Amino acid sequence: MSPATGTPPDTGTGHAPRHHGELLQGVFRDTEGRRCAGLVTLPLPGPGSTATFRRRPGTPPEALTVTPADRTKAARAAALAVTACAARRGLPPCGGELGLSGSVPVGLGMGSSTSDVIAAVRAVAAAHGLRLAPGAVARLAVRAERASDPLMLDGRPVLFAQREGRVLEVLGRALPPLLVVGCALGGGAPVDTLALPVREATEADVREYERLRGLLRRAVATGDAPLLGEVATASARRGQEALGHAEFGTLTALARRLGALGVQIAHSGAVAGVLLDPTAAGDPRARVHDCLRALSAHGIPATRVFTTLPTPKESPHGPARRGRDRQARPHTPRRPARLSAL
Repeated sequence: MSPATGTPPDTGTGHAPRHHGELLQGVFRDTEGRRCAGLVTLPLPGPGSTATFRRRPGTPPEALTVTPADRTKAARAAALAVTACAARRGLPPCGGELGLSGSVPVGLGMGSSTSDVIAAVRAVAAAHGLRLAPGAVARLAVRAERASDPLMLDGRPVLFAQREGRVLEVLGRALPPLLVVGCALGGGAPVDTLALPVREATEADVREYERLRGLLRRAVATGDAPLLGEVATASARRGQEALGHAEFGTLTALARRLGALGVQIAHSGAVAGVLLDPTAAGDPRARVHDCLRALSAHGIPATRVFTTLPTPKESPHGPARRGRDRQARPHTPRRPARLSAL
């Protein structure tokens, strides 16, 4: 937490990014040999969620409203953050008004709820004249939604224990260059992650996840994009044991035919991506065009094209408004999960 001085400003804003599913997800060993669930997300450039929080001094802390009203996890996170931040400032906790806006579709596995939660926590902290460290944000996020993506971190590739809110390993400074052609499986319909079958990981499973972890560590350290594609595809294939997307076999066959590096998926949603090498010989636009045409021919809707190449960094706390974010109003729905093709 940053030191607090002066009078709190009463109103604060916060921002959080989004992601495009996972490159690796499974069960791993921490430094003490203990099993824990972990994941490595694929960052997605562009704005995620923006939150504005206005404190109402003198009101009870339970008098907290959120707009849109269905953002219950963000509301829970805001309440937890109010308690923590008020204690840090030596103030009585009070109610307030939380407004959320953003462009992260729900149910595709792109971190919509975590983006809301982190933006809300940062907005509450800003309204108390504070800036929370990533670890503190992570702990509040896990308390609010039981599992959290690592969107509160600085964008470096990390293996993150999503149910504990801690980093298991920093894999390196940056991912190898990737050109990602995003698509939506299952027609882009939201995935109810609570309804997915849960299978206890065996020792053989953990050994395989640790093997993939080692390969991913090497891929990041050496900038080996083909090796990263191999890891992402293997992880995606294991994830399909629970997700069971009918088009997954078609997607992997399509990627092989195009000479792609592999595929990646959201392990708790419908978003997926074909991984291309932007440094390969030839025109990358032609390779993207071929991929889009192949996806269309198989009835798989394309959604976006992006890269892991460096872009100008944005403040992790972000501005109040970015791009085309809309001001939240009562009953403002989330953007539909189904995404139009490019």
